[in-house]
Amino acid sequence: MNNKRVVGWVAFLGVAAALTWLPDYFKQADDTDVEVSAAATSAKGKTHGALSAANAAKAVGAPVVIKDLSPAGDLFAARSWNAAPTLASVDEQALNVAPVAQVPTAPTMPFQFIGRMDNHTDLQVFLQNGEKIYVVRKGDVIDETWKIEGIPTWN
Repeated sequence: MNNKRVVGWVAFLGVAAALTWLPDYFKQADDTDVEVSAAATSAKGKTHGALSAANAAKAVGAPVVIKDLSPAGDLFAARSWNAAPTLASVDEQALNVAPVAQVPTAPTMPFQFIGRMDNHTDLQVFLQNGEKIYVVRKGDVIDETWKIEGIPTWN
């Protein structure tokens, strides 16, 4: 193997190890030790004035109440400038109206009359529905729905 390559890898691994261990070397042991030492130095009388309530609590060693600054509720709730809708109240009594019985009526015929053919013994009528053309006689049933009961005669 090449000496430059070996030296390069050793240098790279050494720098990587140093970057890995370096933050742990400078890290404080515990955050509470820092607060206690800061409170102890300020409580020895080196401050020239009145202590605030938070500093006095630190100096005494009482726990400081931290104000919760997190927003309450849903962050992504729908917001609107419009006034909230009010629910209507119903004060009227409902009337019991008897349903009116409607006389059943036949639906409109979907067929269009095209023409008729009469040969004195048999009368045939040509009807169209869309693109379909039907040749029907008296008594025929169309699409299992419509029954031809009679064909009027025109003179």
